[in-house]
Amino acid sequence: MSNTIKLKSGDIVMLKSGGPEMTVKEEVSPNNYKCQWFAGKKLDMGVFPFDSLTTITAEG
Repeated sequence: MSNTIKLKSGDIVMLKSGGPEMTVKEEVSPNNYKCQWFAGKKLDMGVFPFDSLTTITAEG
């Protein structure tokens, strides 16, 4: 399925199922994004399909 909405590096996202806020690092293949987040002091990274992510709106 093709998406007209694209994420870009620096966007803040979260899994639709919940979990920590993550920062998009890059699109690694069509509709799959490498994201980074902190688990305590440890920087973790994973690749997630676009359909599993929701964007977080910055407040302020």
